[in-house]
Amino acid sequence: MPRILGAALALGLAAQSACAQTGSAALIPHPTWDCGMPGGIPAPEAGNLVFEIEIPLERAVAIGRTPYGQRSVAIGLEGSIEGQRLRGNVAPGALDFELTLANAGVEIEQALVLQASDGSYIYARNAGTGPGAHDVRVVMDFEAPNESVHAWLNTGKFVARRTLWAAEKSLHLAVYDVSRVAVGAGTSITKPASVAPQPWGYRVKGDAEQQGDVLITENVTLAPSQRVGSSKRGERNIIPITGGTVSGRINGKVLMGGADYQLLAPQPALIDAHYLWETDDGELIIVRNGGGFGSLVPTFEARVDGPYAYLNAGSYMSSNPGRGEGGVALTFYESVNPR
Repeated sequence: MPRILGAALALGLAAQSACAQTGSAALIPHPTWDCGMPGGIPAPEAGNLVFEIEIPLERAVAIGRTPYGQRSVAIGLEGSIEGQRLRGNVAPGALDFELTLANAGVEIEQALVLQASDGSYIYARNAGTGPGAHDVRVVMDFEAPNESVHAWLNTGKFVARRTLWAAEKSLHLAVYDVSRVAVGAGTSITKPASVAPQPWGYRVKGDAEQQGDVLITENVTLAPSQRVGSSKRGERNIIPITGGTVSGRINGKVLMGGADYQLLAPQPALIDAHYLWETDDGELIIVRNGGGFGSLVPTFEARVDGPYAYLNAGSYMSSNPGRGEGGVALTFYESVNPR
């Protein structure tokens, strides 16, 4: 069962002190998780500090061993942003997924929604890595409104020093501009050969794939949209997930956290919902449901030694979202003829 990580050294959510030893050389990420900087991630502190993010956490929990390694997740409450060029808040529901490998290597995926002091929304989907919990670097990828004073975030190069204190339920990101930092020789991040690489994108529906037997139905409650508008990848709109219910072959609840990170243009519009279930028997399952309308495909990440391990290797399809109580209703199906 998931456990609150009061003392999480063995699980990769270890508290890092402010004076933790960090490397000064570049980190060369593993090709399967290159963080958008395959040539090397410089030490953040070699650049210029532009702002800091503080996020109190609703929870920091260990899911357990999944097909990709030891998985942990943190879900954020409302946070703050402080800096000379950017001030504001972090919207509730930020996600921080941490993967710890058998060789102590770390991989990070984050989804954050920032609201600047002028009301503009900024989406950040970030990837990070490190040789261990003592040196974790997160490459920040921002989508800010093109016609706003924050458009500089769309073209810069930013790396954050990530520090997560599990017992105190706090996440800190010190974000540095590294656009003028030269990347020389560095230390390569390695991964055990037997471990499957975690995916960055969602699975795409096969041409002959069809809906089979019902897996679950869910009602997902939502908060008002957070519209980024026209940005570097198109028209971004975010609909926060606040909770909900799951019933069928799996029974439980949808946790507060994550969102549907929609890309409405260019056409076709794409859904990319990332969130978590907590089952009635205490398991946590990571859910990602993505694709175009009429071709949504959910994927799952669960404990390999838990009762829902079958979700990891299965193929599934999703209905389009329909009207639900306080949000949307969806049905997930077993897939017939997956590619």
